[in-house]
Amino acid sequence: MAPPRIAFVLGTRPEIIKLSPLVRACLERAIPHVLVHTGQHYSESLDAVFFEQLELPTPTYDLAVGSDDHGEQTAAMIRGIESVLEAERPAHVVVQGDTNSALAGAIAASKREPSLAHVEAGLRSFDREMPEEINRVLVDHAADHCFAPTEESARLLAAEGIDGDRVRVTGNTIVDAVSQHRDLATEKSDVLAEYDLEAGAFCLLTAHRAENVDDPERFAGILEGVGAFATRTDREVVYPIHPRAREALAAFDLSVPEPIRLVDPLDFLDFLTLEHHARLAVTDSGGVQEEACILGTPCVTVRDSTERPETVDIGANRLVGTDPSAIVAGAEAMVDRPGTWSNPFGDGDAADRILDALL
Repeated sequence: MAPPRIAFVLGTRPEIIKLSPLVRACLERAIPHVLVHTGQHYSESLDAVFFEQLELPTPTYDLAVGSDDHGEQTAAMIRGIESVLEAERPAHVVVQGDTNSALAGAIAASKREPSLAHVEAGLRSFDREMPEEINRVLVDHAADHCFAPTEESARLLAAEGIDGDRVRVTGNTIVDAVSQHRDLATEKSDVLAEYDLEAGAFCLLTAHRAENVDDPERFAGILEGVGAFATRTDREVVYPIHPRAREALAAFDLSVPEPIRLVDPLDFLDFLTLEHHARLAVTDSGGVQEEACILGTPCVTVRDSTERPETVDIGANRLVGTDPSAIVAGAEAMVDRPGTWSNPFGDGDAADRILDALL
């Protein structure tokens, strides 16, 4: 059998989702490839089931690294990925985003023969206290191919001295993914009926980032602000809560306002359905900012910075922090905004552009 042309390194749900169009394109083109799953956030309910539900092949390698301190986790990934690269000898290693899995894949590839491709290059929050910011900067500077989702991302790469020959604007694969998965969601998801929700009559909340849920004051501010907005506007808020956030609620003895309904974590198709039909999304997730923008759902981001400024610039998103009064003001300003903005992330052909550039 011919050696794989491409090794995809991934380890979290956003990576699976955003690399899925590339994997499908490889299957359609009969391009030999392997999937290397680091197991960074391994959980049967949160992660591995995605491959089956999204009709993707089972990973060729599962390193099952699991959660750990950043250094221990990244080191274990590098060791595992290096062994795969030695065995498979791919021409290209593809990583996505800003996770420890992406960083580990970048380090392993940069020490060996394969070229390194970074999907979603050039995103910057300019907040160096975020581990993700450090990861994305390091991966961009190591990469042979920086696939920028927007012209602004390419401009930021140029400002950091990255050679323009290494940069190509392709659009964001999340547009491809939302387009492909929306049909699957329509076919497979009955989440609205399951939770007795009416399209356009509820709001969606996600809060999971360490800087929010590991800080009792910030987490309490998010809950208070979202609860106050929901009460004032007589809207229910659905909050699919990550186990880490649920543990933080108990540890900090935080109460959840009555209009906020906690539900178990959802698979991607159910979550995509809620995003599509929510009146408003309140989030600290970069991926949700993008997906809501693509789906025409107004968004409020409960962070102090964002690496998706395009969503703010076109009026699809508002950055409000975690102060309750700012959350209420931002949500009230956004909730009735029509989703008529132009999608800034491309036309849904990013995966083909990336493969064409590599191969």
